[in-house]
Amino acid sequence: MAPRGEAAAPEGDAEMGIIYKVSGPLVLAEQMSGTKMYELVRVGWQRLVGEIIRLEGDKAFIQVYEETAGLCVGDPVLKTGKPLSVELGPGLLDNIFDGIQRPLERIAQVAQSVFVPKGVDVPALDHKKLWEYNPVANVQVGDILTGGDIIGTVHENNLFLEHRIMIPPKIQGKVSWIAPAGSYTVKDTIMTLEYRGEQIPIQMAHDWPVREPRPCLEKLSGNTPLLTGQRVLDSLFPTVQGGTCAIPGAFGCGKTCISQALSKYSNSQVIIYVGCGERGNEMAEVLTEFPELTTVVNGQEEGIMQRTCLVANTSNMPVAAREASIYTGITLGEYFRDMGYHVAMMADSTSRWAEALREISGRLAEMPADSGYPAYLGARLASFYERASRVRCVGSPEREGSVTIVGAVSPPGGDFSDPVTTSTMSIVQVFWGLDKKLAQRKHFPSVNWTTSFSKYIRALEPFFDSYDPEFSSLRQKISDILQQEAELTDIVQLVGKDSLSE
Repeated sequence: MAPRGEAAAPEGDAEMGIIYKVSGPLVLAEQMSGTKMYELVRVGWQRLVGEIIRLEGDKAFIQVYEETAGLCVGDPVLKTGKPLSVELGPGLLDNIFDGIQRPLERIAQVAQSVFVPKGVDVPALDHKKLWEYNPVANVQVGDILTGGDIIGTVHENNLFLEHRIMIPPKIQGKVSWIAPAGSYTVKDTIMTLEYRGEQIPIQMAHDWPVREPRPCLEKLSGNTPLLTGQRVLDSLFPTVQGGTCAIPGAFGCGKTCISQALSKYSNSQVIIYVGCGERGNEMAEVLTEFPELTTVVNGQEEGIMQRTCLVANTSNMPVAAREASIYTGITLGEYFRDMGYHVAMMADSTSRWAEALREISGRLAEMPADSGYPAYLGARLASFYERASRVRCVGSPEREGSVTIVGAVSPPGGDFSDPVTTSTMSIVQVFWGLDKKLAQRKHFPSVNWTTSFSKYIRALEPFFDSYDPEFSSLRQKISDILQQEAELTDIVQLVGKDSLSE
């Protein structure tokens, strides 16, 4: 069969499968024996990015992360032998990616179009840009290094001063060569390790599979609050660095506003903002507002985008890529955590991801559970939220880092009995429930103080008491007053104001 697109057919039938069936974002391919679960494949003559999600005999079910219009039965499927991975290194911050970490700005320059062309293959990081690399003084030739050891630093920008270059996890060896300080690209070799007679080149960038959590030495309990800049959240329902939060609310309640406020004002050192299946104009709003926001560092105003990485996967982008965008975002967060930084990741919204799971599950003809969602919805949500933590990082020098996950949930009609909301409530430690009535009264943030809760209050008492010994008792007093007010409101609705005693 002659190729119908720009890409030429790869050589070797062993590395090729053939499309057997196309159903929306799901492609069934045959002659796929030897492939693995979650292996990355290239589908069709345009080499669309796909991932194997089920294997049956020599057939593979592939979810394609790009628009499948134009695919034909009989088109080739190229096996790569690698899982879906992200590229980690200098240049991640002050950047915007799509769900599978393609740099949207550079794609726009290459394609000369506002749309992402099919099968476009642009590296996530700029492989031509030079970075000023400084090796650390305490690493010498002959030293034994393992995964996570810091070998040098790069000045990324004026807000994120020190991007720490680490030995990738799962790599170890004896140092045989160290590059001197100077300007290098992310693909230049900056060190060589010797392991079992083999020379292993170390570069500033490395790849990591998105579905695999990065290793850590030990998970620690949270003891420092994640300050949001919103007093009702910081005082009544605080969360910790390394915690899990959910912001459920109906449309127009201000979920995105709270997520963006967190990105702007929180005490995290790195912000990962994932727009997962939300409206495109909201992501456009983020892109126009964030570059204008500034913070003062050493007497100088710096743009807040310099500590932010955006992953945009709006509702008009392919459905399957919503899942990839969530995993891409948390993997980027874990990378900065391993450097010893405190990271906040916003996922807006996990409901759209759950809807994507429901669609793919339906096309796979799996048995539906509550509201048509797959039976493994709770397990998928838990595996995502459990990647939030405060940890003792692998490697030397000793350091601690954290990833806090804040997930927005959009239950239809604001119904908190929705399966996604109930599954999320059973997993997260902090629940900031938003109220439609408060939002209609222009009360921001529209946090309902009777349905919201935080399980970190006791863990944070020593921190708050060190600043003000009366803080905890005053916070409890406020909670009691608000609880009484809610009870009285119910009584007033029954008997009327005039029937109440003074």
